[in-house]
Amino acid sequence: MGGGVDILELARHNQQTAWKILEHTGIIPAGGRIGATVHLLGSLKSGLLAKSRDIDLHIYTDRLDIAESFSVMQNLAERLSLKEVHYKNLIQTEEECIEWHALYEDEDRNAWKFDMIHIRKGSKYDGVVEKVTAAIVNRLIPEIKQTILQIKFDMPDSVMIPGIEIYQAVFVGGVRHYEQLEQWRKNNPLTNSLDRLP
Repeated sequence: MGGGVDILELARHNQQTAWKILEHTGIIPAGGRIGATVHLLGSLKSGLLAKSRDIDLHIYTDRLDIAESFSVMQNLAERLSLKEVHYKNLIQTEEECIEWHALYEDEDRNAWKFDMIHIRKGSKYDGVVEKVTAAIVNRLIPEIKQTILQIKFDMPDSVMIPGIEIYQAVFVGGVRHYEQLEQWRKNNPLTNSLDRLP
């Protein structure tokens, strides 16, 4: 296994940095200002953050108000060194959400990606990703966690594979290293990731 680098240690360090950034940016309280419930999801929540600098959040409100959603982003943009902000209006789709993707630069000049999805409470996808995350966490025995982190660290930086696809391959396909993952993906193309609960 890779030249003596302790991947669990490396992952722990990256996760601690992510938690500090989450605290420093105050994104969760910013959502609270519009009466929103904010959930942390994704690899930071599940303890599977390896080298990707992504922080995933869901912001829930009773109704989707575009001005309110923008006010949260305005608050963040005024306070933080956000390099880029991307807005996507999916209010009229079955997903009933507003997507925000923001690039944030930390003091070491590393770029972090915030994926903030503003969702209407009670909509079709309310809580779906949270359930997926919980299902993954429930199955994370140390050996599996180590395997997933190793695969993520071994993945070339140029390759983008959604976490959910990696977990699926490990849990369902018995994949144990990156080369096997490539093979598994050829044979098991992903359709809708949300329908494929582990």
